[in-house]
Amino acid sequence: MAENKGRSRWWVVVGALVIQISLGAVYIWSVFQTPLKAVFEGWTETQVTLPAQILLAAFALAVVFGGRIQDRLGPRIVATAGGIILGAGMILAKFTGNFSSGTALIWLLVTFSILGGIGIGAAYVCPIATCVKWFPDKRGLVTGLAVAGFGAGAFFFAPLAKALISGGAYELLGAKLFVLPQVGVFNTFLVLGVIFLVCVVAGAQLLLNPPSGYVPEGCPPAPSQAAGSNAKVDFTPAEMIRTPTFWLLWVTYFAACMGGLQIIMKASPIWQSFSLSTLTPPVSIADFGSIATAAAMAVSIIAIFNSTGRILWGIISDSIGRKVTLIGMFVLAGIALLALDFLRPYGLYLIGVSLVGLCFGGFLAIYPALTCDFFGTKHYGVNYGWMFTAYGAGGLVGPYLAASLMRAVSNVPYEAKNAAGAVVQKLFAVGDYRPAFIVSGIVCLIAAGLVMLLRPISAKGK
Repeated sequence: MAENKGRSRWWVVVGALVIQISLGAVYIWSVFQTPLKAVFEGWTETQVTLPAQILLAAFALAVVFGGRIQDRLGPRIVATAGGIILGAGMILAKFTGNFSSGTALIWLLVTFSILGGIGIGAAYVCPIATCVKWFPDKRGLVTGLAVAGFGAGAFFFAPLAKALISGGAYELLGAKLFVLPQVGVFNTFLVLGVIFLVCVVAGAQLLLNPPSGYVPEGCPPAPSQAAGSNAKVDFTPAEMIRTPTFWLLWVTYFAACMGGLQIIMKASPIWQSFSLSTLTPPVSIADFGSIATAAAMAVSIIAIFNSTGRILWGIISDSIGRKVTLIGMFVLAGIALLALDFLRPYGLYLIGVSLVGLCFGGFLAIYPALTCDFFGTKHYGVNYGWMFTAYGAGGLVGPYLAASLMRAVSNVPYEAKNAAGAVVQKLFAVGDYRPAFIVSGIVCLIAAGLVMLLRPISAKGK
């Protein structure tokens, strides 16, 4: 009987990983930015960043409602619905190219951003809420595993999107695995939509809540890790929101997501700006292709560290405590952001963005565990949904800062092929992102200081 229970709870983790790898493709938006600006030449940096911002906000809000519904109906139904909505949004985004510039942006916001965000949010909370109930003895580890796939999704899908958009080899870490035809930026939405729909719906079928009061055989309930908390209390959402602890966690989570998502959602154009500023124009098709490939690889490398951070920091937090772990992560992320503009050689750039990704992944593992530690598991789905609104707010502000504070220092002409296969000349606005890096770096260091104020909740509602 114990053996069956062990197998069943690990199958839940398998389902969680399948779902999250597909949902994590949200982090590949930066791969689409330059191709979309080449089609819609009137789009500004702020406009081409907006779909990512709205998607992250819709994603975070949908987690609140998805968490509430899955607490009532169970994770399988809600995750299945999320997969269908996400797939539909991506498939409909394929028709963006049928519209004029202004209408196309609205269409992309409705399909990719709003529908896609709702689907991601509904499906995202289900694996996390299910896994923490099956693994009270390994809460930090399992929340790390449950969200590891979300960080890893970009590793597989960024090079896939790049290869489908422009044609050529599908590359992982420089290894050319197979050749894909050029389908263009809009048909790439279609291909990815079908993949996400199938994978999320399939993974959802492995999600199942444990029996009420379930404890793994031979494993006593894990004590709370939250800043030495010695009381286990189940808070309703209303009770949780009235505590200062919730707002302290929310503000620091916002800071973490603002810095992390700023880099993750803009990693490709940031590297393209760094590279193109050193070349003599016009930049040839071959040179620009190499830069685009390196930019897509940077997105994939970030994904590896994003995913690794979710497991690594989760394990560390189980060992030394969430509070100490959080402080270290905020300090490391803050330093990396402040130093990023000086890391212009490609190898150093990868180190800088990888450190940000590593810490960001850890935040996405530790804050779900902290929500359990402080506020219990009974209302976990909706409670973490409210905590996760900090992610949505950070997703709005972080990429916005990168776009709005970015100062275009030059317009570099580069060669590209149009839909008819003819070589045409485009312009790339090389940007200075230093102000955004500095703001986010300082905010992370301030958050490290705020985490030091984190204290156990002495009694319910206080």
